[in-house]
Amino acid sequence: WVYRHFPLSSIHPNAQKAAEASECVAEQGGNDAFWEFADMMFESGLGRDNYIAYAEDLGLNVATFTDCFDSGKFAQKVADDLADGSAAGVRGTPGSVIVDHETGETRIVSGALPMSSFQSIIDTLKNS
Repeated sequence: WVYRHFPLSSIHPNAQKAAEASECVAEQGGNDAFWEFADMMFESGLGRDNYIAYAEDLGLNVATFTDCFDSGKFAQKVADDLADGSAAGVRGTPGSVIVDHETGETRIVSGALPMSSFQSIIDTLKNS
């Protein structure tokens, strides 16, 4: 499983900067901090002041986080993730690309679907 950012800035104006902030957290605090930060954003809201408070709550160096965030260090990475997703056929979030590594066949799954739907697609790929 690989996570990629897909900020839909046209309907979520804070999405790009939220994704960048999460990358600054991951750089300093690792994968676990990334997911804790994501949970904090969804539970308590977006915005620069919130991101700084979350970084502090996670025990990160706030000055390092703020420098990273304010510099736009990860803006291109987030933009590249969006471009890669679009090129793969993703049109919204959540968007998933399921790849059969034996055949290279792919399926694009759009929307929040139950695990049984994903399992059905995986089973179809395995049996084709």
